[in-house]
Amino acid sequence: MFLYLSKLLPLFFYPLGLACMSLVVALVMLWKRPRVAAIAITLSLTLLLVCSNAWVAKSLVRSLEWQNIPPATVPSAEAIVVLGGATKSAFPPRPTVDLSEQGDRIIYAAQLYRQKKANFIILSGGRIDWRGSGSPESADMANILTSIGIPAEAIIQEPDSLNTYQNAVNVRKILESRGIKQVLLITSAMHMPRSLKIFQRQGINVIPAPTDFLVSEGEIAELSSSPKAAILNLLPDTDNLHQFTNALKEYIGGFVYRLRGWL
Repeated sequence: MFLYLSKLLPLFFYPLGLACMSLVVALVMLWKRPRVAAIAITLSLTLLLVCSNAWVAKSLVRSLEWQNIPPATVPSAEAIVVLGGATKSAFPPRPTVDLSEQGDRIIYAAQLYRQKKANFIILSGGRIDWRGSGSPESADMANILTSIGIPAEAIIQEPDSLNTYQNAVNVRKILESRGIKQVLLITSAMHMPRSLKIFQRQGINVIPAPTDFLVSEGEIAELSSSPKAAILNLLPDTDNLHQFTNALKEYIGGFVYRLRGWL
């Protein structure tokens, strides 16, 4: 139930959900209380305009992603841990498992393994039954890794986790059973601050290895590269709204996890 509510309730705190709720209020109040309706419409418009411009969205994303800038040389560890969320199962018309937007996690894990940064890759992730069907994410990730030449014997699957807290708890059990003391943690840069704290709370000696950066120094510079760019980046854009929402999810997730004592 917590898992279901954790996915459902925050929708009402995200820009699009709030804007929709505000428009519903405006629709209901339009005839009897036009002033309230006007305020609700103004709130909806303000939310969408502010949260979908590049200045605001990229600043919020950067506040998360740049907390764990990777060093020029990634240190070695005993294992690489990859968190799920990087694949789409092989259901028609897909001919095979596809990489999602966060698929950089899998490629980066393969690169670090080939650089001999660790001897094992632990893939952590199940699949929520009401959010799609198919194999656990760990199996899909393993499918991709073996297809690009990573030996199956170097891959350890953890197929039961449905959130980041469960990732950390279940991975800790694997590490303890194998006597592994230190790991490289791979997840998206935006997700890394929360993930790192959760794994550390479980007593895991973890080195952050973020990937899938959405905001780079070049993109920040482009915001104000010219007066025209500065103005155009104020205009609403669905990609900016998506990035803002994902960053807000991380902050809300961190707040909820603290309330539950997981951080």
